[in-house]
Amino acid sequence: MGSREGGVQVTEEKGSPGGTGLPASIEAAWGLRARPVKGPKPGLSLARIVDAAVAVAAAEGLGGVSMGRVAKDLGASTMSLYRYVSAKGELYVLMQEAAMGPPPPLPAPESGAGWREALTQWAWAQRRVFHRNLWMLRIPVSGPPASPNSVAWWEQGLRALEGAGLDARDEVSVILLVNGFVRNEALLMGDLAAAVEARGIPAQEVADGYTRTLDRLVDPVRHPSLSRVLDSEVLQAPRGPDEEFAFGLARVLDGIEALVEARAGSRAPSDVKSA
Repeated sequence: MGSREGGVQVTEEKGSPGGTGLPASIEAAWGLRARPVKGPKPGLSLARIVDAAVAVAAAEGLGGVSMGRVAKDLGASTMSLYRYVSAKGELYVLMQEAAMGPPPPLPAPESGAGWREALTQWAWAQRRVFHRNLWMLRIPVSGPPASPNSVAWWEQGLRALEGAGLDARDEVSVILLVNGFVRNEALLMGDLAAAVEARGIPAQEVADGYTRTLDRLVDPVRHPSLSRVLDSEVLQAPRGPDEEFAFGLARVLDGIEALVEARAGSRAPSDVKSA
């Protein structure tokens, strides 16, 4: 059996360099095989194909990306692209690889920053990437990281946890938890922003209209908790997106900190024997 990342089948192929089982274009990204120098059309390259696909996704969303559309933008035939990329799912992974880029450095050891500050910086850096490339969140996630930059981000997250005292299984689970929170927040905020833009009116006006609708619909008897929230008027002045993210991330980290403390406690001697 193989696994998949962004629609790319990962199998044990004996013929692939190093036995990675990855498609040729992903192996090329790792430097494990030579990239084609030129294709049927002079000047065509894997980098140009990926850049053109990213440009389409940025302008029209992931749904606008197709091999035919990318080929048209490059002035090439659709079939010529398949010399460089064997499938659209493979192209998605390369697009994600280009848009993610390498992770920024973690706090220097001499700064005295602990795992919590390091993981906070890692999460905020991921969020910035996602918000710049919301189309990336539409790529199906169906396997572990397998491209250079995605592996580098994973490595950076694990490195942020050094010193927390967690075992490898806990570390992987923590990275999945934080990454899932960041992705979900970026997807939700992106969808809300797109909905507001589609209506063509200011965000505050949309929020005020929603509050007025709830005022008409909410019954204090059937919805006492929601009625209490409406009476508090917090919906009229909600936290901004950055504040909401900071609040949620802090609560996630609070839970991880409780785990770190629990693991440390379980390693402490349960009793002290007298000599």
